[in-house]
Amino acid sequence: MNRRKSLIVALLCVATNGVMAQSVEDGLKDIYYGKYQSAKQTFEKVIASKPDDRAYYYLGIAELSLENKDAAAATFQKGLTAVPNSPLLQAAMGRIDLINGDAAAAKQKFEAASTATQGRNGDVARAIADANTSVKGGDRGYALSVMEKLLNNEGRKKKEQYTATAADYIELGDAYRVLGGENGGKAITTYEKALELEPNNAEAIMKQGLVNYNAKLLQEAVNEWTKAVATDPNYGPAYFELFEFYITPKKNQLSWDKAAEYLQKYMEVGDPADKLKNEYYLAAISFYKKDYDAAINKAKSVLPQAADEANKGKFTRLLADAYLQKGDSLNAKSTMDEYVKSVGDAKLQPNDFKLLSEIYGRLKITDSAQAALNDSLASFYLEKYATLDTTKDVDHYREVADKFKSLRDYDRAAEWYGKLTTDFTDEQNTGKIQDYFWKGTMEIYANKPTDADSTFGTFVQKYPNQEALGLYWRGRANMLNDREAKEGAAIPYFQKFFEVGGESKMKPNLLMYPYQYMMIYYYNKDDKDNLKTWMDKVLSLNPNDPAAKQIQENLASTAKAASKAAAKSGNQNKK
Repeated sequence: MNRRKSLIVALLCVATNGVMAQSVEDGLKDIYYGKYQSAKQTFEKVIASKPDDRAYYYLGIAELSLENKDAAAATFQKGLTAVPNSPLLQAAMGRIDLINGDAAAAKQKFEAASTATQGRNGDVARAIADANTSVKGGDRGYALSVMEKLLNNEGRKKKEQYTATAADYIELGDAYRVLGGENGGKAITTYEKALELEPNNAEAIMKQGLVNYNAKLLQEAVNEWTKAVATDPNYGPAYFELFEFYITPKKNQLSWDKAAEYLQKYMEVGDPADKLKNEYYLAAISFYKKDYDAAINKAKSVLPQAADEANKGKFTRLLADAYLQKGDSLNAKSTMDEYVKSVGDAKLQPNDFKLLSEIYGRLKITDSAQAALNDSLASFYLEKYATLDTTKDVDHYREVADKFKSLRDYDRAAEWYGKLTTDFTDEQNTGKIQDYFWKGTMEIYANKPTDADSTFGTFVQKYPNQEALGLYWRGRANMLNDREAKEGAAIPYFQKFFEVGGESKMKPNLLMYPYQYMMIYYYNKDDKDNLKTWMDKVLSLNPNDPAAKQIQENLASTAKAASKAAAKSGNQNKK
């Protein structure tokens, strides 16, 4: 009987050890599928059984994926206490330094971890590379060099050679991908190497889609993400990429119906342990289907359960946005105002400021002073959003510029259209012609004629086939320096505008500006022939034009006075 008991105990020990040995891999599988809450629970069980630096590291990664930075840092630190001098956890602390903006401290820890493993440990190399490709401020080139060193077996004896895994090639592909430009092709090739080792690796396929998306090959990106879920129908991250693709407000992307469809599919394979996230997505599906009342009710019912800041912020933004889209800007305002008061300005995210700007821009107030204040706040919040969200993306910049224009904040609109002309190459921004145009017109509206004159001068040089348009607006800019049309500052540009056939390319209401300017200029110069020419043009557009009528009255009055003077002089001569 004792022998039987001992055998059972032995078998249990083997089973327990087998489960524990598999648990880190089980947790990694959850991370692969985007099930971070489940992964967290798995790694916590491993750590409870035995300290394991890999379990601590990947538990911290799960926490970061759940937006729990402080919990991740605490986990990495606990891991170092339990497993002192772990290169993997040293690299993890470097990641936290990078998140906190201390790139120098991060690099020091990365180098120490790499040196300790001679750059030949896969977990450590991937940890260093992933931190530098994923975190803002990371050294993308360094990530590439770390992965290249890991995989370089040149000159090494057979027993010293490193055997690459699919995860290694995916990480190397990520390094190429984030470097961008010509490295996109190298990223695709590297992801293909991962697929040679694991043909059903949906992550590698999904990331090929990301390369295509970055190259603006939108249909190819969608095809790859669709291929990823066809390869592995349980691979949630690819469904999420499709969802994010269709909620992006860009041409050939935005589709609320498709967004709701893919979000529903994502939820079907999502993490059952992450209840709050699932509740959030249920509310989001209602939002995307424009069932704002359902979204509001769901968000309001779940919000009291969202104790952590990340979830509280997400549910609050959804609730306020649902009110706003429903047309209830006052409830949207009170929701966000209460949230700002509870968390403080310092903890607001870029999207908080974006939503606040949208809310204050839509408020309908009859009191003119309050309306002006609301417009000012809308512009202030938009500037905060633009400053905090430093994504260097053409569409992001243009979104900010267009929004400032709609808020009639012409100074800032001109600034952001200007960034579009200077911060991107012509290849990166193929719409620079419209950005130069709007920069110049916003400078005119902002009463900055010198800046506008310079902008449209550049516009004419850069786009000679749009010479007439550039000359017209350069004339308009110079009108601001000669409001009484006495100096003729705009004359050279308007004359050239007419010479190159600009009249046939401009709407009649816009032609009134040069017509009136030329009319008043020649009136001031007492050039009656030219005055008649331009007055006729003005009257052809508006027979009751006040300026033309005033000039006619002045001329008639002058002529009458001259006639009287002549008659009086004649009578005196007769005497």
